[in-house]
Amino acid sequence: MRLSLKTVLALLAVSLASCRVQQDNILKYVDPNIGTAHSRWFFYTPAAVPYGMAKLAPSTNGHYGNASGWEAVGYDTRQNSIEGFVHFHEWQVGGVSYMPTTGELKVKPGDLEDTTDGYRSQFDRKTEVAEAGYYSVLLADYGITAELTATKRVGFQRYRFPAHKQSHILLDIGNKQGESGEVTDAAIKMIDDTHFEGYVFTYPKYVNIYDPEGKVAMFFYGEISKKPLNVTAFTATGIKQNTTSANGPGAGLVLNYETDENEVIEIKTGLSYTSTANAKANYVAEATGLSFEQAKLNAQKTWQQELGKIAVEGNSEADKTKFYTGLFHALLGRGIASDVNGSYPKHGGTMGQLPTQADGEMKAEFINTDAIWGGFWNITQLWALSYPEWYGSFVNTQLQLYKDRGWFGDGIANSQYISGVGTNFVGLAIAAAYNSDIRNYDVNLAYEAVKANDLQYKNRIIGAGKMDTKAFLQYGYVPHLEQTGRDFVTDSTGSNFSASHTLEYSFSAFATAQMAKSMGKQDDYQKLIKYSNGWQEILNPENKLMQPKDAKGKFVGKFDPYQPWRGFQEGNSVQYTFYVPQNPAGLVNAIGKDNFNKRLDSIFSVSEKLAFGGGKKIDAFAGINAIYNHGNQPNLHISWLFNFSGKPWLTQKWTRLIGQEFYGTDPVHGYGFGQDEDQGQLGSWYVMTALGLFDVKGLTDARPIIQLGSPLFDQADITLGNQKKLSIVTKNNSKENLYIQSAEFNGKTLANCWLYRDELMKGGKLVFVMGSQPNENWGTKVPPPSTQ
Repeated sequence: MRLSLKTVLALLAVSLASCRVQQDNILKYVDPNIGTAHSRWFFYTPAAVPYGMAKLAPSTNGHYGNASGWEAVGYDTRQNSIEGFVHFHEWQVGGVSYMPTTGELKVKPGDLEDTTDGYRSQFDRKTEVAEAGYYSVLLADYGITAELTATKRVGFQRYRFPAHKQSHILLDIGNKQGESGEVTDAAIKMIDDTHFEGYVFTYPKYVNIYDPEGKVAMFFYGEISKKPLNVTAFTATGIKQNTTSANGPGAGLVLNYETDENEVIEIKTGLSYTSTANAKANYVAEATGLSFEQAKLNAQKTWQQELGKIAVEGNSEADKTKFYTGLFHALLGRGIASDVNGSYPKHGGTMGQLPTQADGEMKAEFINTDAIWGGFWNITQLWALSYPEWYGSFVNTQLQLYKDRGWFGDGIANSQYISGVGTNFVGLAIAAAYNSDIRNYDVNLAYEAVKANDLQYKNRIIGAGKMDTKAFLQYGYVPHLEQTGRDFVTDSTGSNFSASHTLEYSFSAFATAQMAKSMGKQDDYQKLIKYSNGWQEILNPENKLMQPKDAKGKFVGKFDPYQPWRGFQEGNSVQYTFYVPQNPAGLVNAIGKDNFNKRLDSIFSVSEKLAFGGGKKIDAFAGINAIYNHGNQPNLHISWLFNFSGKPWLTQKWTRLIGQEFYGTDPVHGYGFGQDEDQGQLGSWYVMTALGLFDVKGLTDARPIIQLGSPLFDQADITLGNQKKLSIVTKNNSKENLYIQSAEFNGKTLANCWLYRDELMKGGKLVFVMGSQPNENWGTKVPPPSTQ
């Protein structure tokens, strides 16, 4: 049948309208409240833009801090009162809290369980709106509606007051927030009737441990839309009426008003980690003349654009919610620390200047970041796929730190080292970026630094991690040190996390070797590739398990493979035995293919009953003594190992089921039950696995590969980092049809369960035909390359 031009145009218009509707509706699939029971300080920050410095959120318990230095704090769905709205949320960084109130003036937030002794307010979650780029809530005790949004470096707050003769806005800036640790110094002052500025210096626990001479500084410059009647100052020592400045720990100001019914007062706050002058410069550049509504519109437009780089289609609303909420968290984490003029925070509260960069498309920001421990199995793969500018920022940040201080920082807060896990995978992540053709940095300097991270140990500082590098190089493995009353002991002779360190350093040496090969450095390659086999030293041939070994070469006695922490950080031998991502075929052969497949398959069969984590116990570490723990980093690749062991249909099965069972759509069951989400890592894993794309080796091969899994959606249209387009089409897709029957790429039949990444990045169309039963003949002809 021949259609008229009019009909064709009408159909095209309908099609385009459908696409627009899909794009327009992406934000409705982002639910920031997912997983907010027992969530980390940086996890819940809805009022922010991707990778922003300004990350605004309500706090239910932030002023309590946490004794462990990293545990859940800030916003918890099980708590029903709000103590303020905080601007800074990063790993070990938190501060600058505001709170609108009415009635008797109170300058302490008060107890969580008793909202009458402080300024905190109860709230009903039915009045709460949390979206990508926006948050609002009704503070029930005061009848005030508070709203939050942000640009990259400016926080916007808008309060709608009732009629009241005693209305207040508390600028409570001098107290600890979340992971920030104690405030060592703070100051705030009114500059004129409607502008204020100040700073906060904190000393987080992990700075104290890993970089004791460091400090974390936060600066701000704010404008309020209405002149207050008068101003009250307070510090930890007391209150001063009609005073417009406050200094020292506990410092803050109260802006006092008489308000009419539904009167709106807005505050815009420029932020910086370097100076109040730069906080003002950030404000001027991003917020001059910008209203709250415009800022909200811009924030959500930015989210729409960034989330829309991966557009998925399918019938399951829950799957789309998991997908886009996961992508939201991936793009929310690891916020920028540099100013609009290129200033960035250096060690000890000083300031540096980023070098001028010619490539505007890949201009690098200096970023704050949690450790990249395990990030090569999630967030770096997502960055490399569609967000290479943020991978570039990560690399450039670490190279700047290397130039400034001589070592990479595992995790960093304003250039202060906050290692956290005591290892350091930065070199591996940079080698993977290089081999993925992300190279907007000095590649020779990068190689020098990557090599040093694996092979240098003299004068190594504790915050750089890998304090047992000398021992690893001497023995080819890390000798085991028993704890005997000592926790987290790692020195030049060994570690009480000896086995996991051996496995990690072996993987890292492989990555550096591949970078050396790519750059034609054959002597370095030969040296490093030998160290990549360190895992063989601790694989016990009798039990086929990774087992700690002492300096004399003897496996430790009284060995319990389920025991966490003895030889294995945040895990146990059963979990870590599969930690040979650089050579899966070697591990399969060492264990025996049948034994390998039976053992790995049974692990998932048993773990399914515990939702692939620690069951329903709300605790990030609930699964560390289990046989599989998806809620933490060491296990995140092993469901993909079946692609290397001749049974790719089991990868298709178990990755689908992990996404279905471990990930949830409610506040308690979000990323497991009480997760360790680590700035977008678990969200990124879901995104990559739902697309059916993953690399066990974290893109570290000289020519990286991508393994194929079970795509979740009927279609995914991906804007690749090189601006080419990739469509993943899944035919006969359903919840039951999780097995690949056949596949083709750009019209050519795919017989294997993998592709070279450079071929995939050319774009085109990847088509899968699915079924309810495994096709045991598909994908097994040529296994993915295991060693190169």
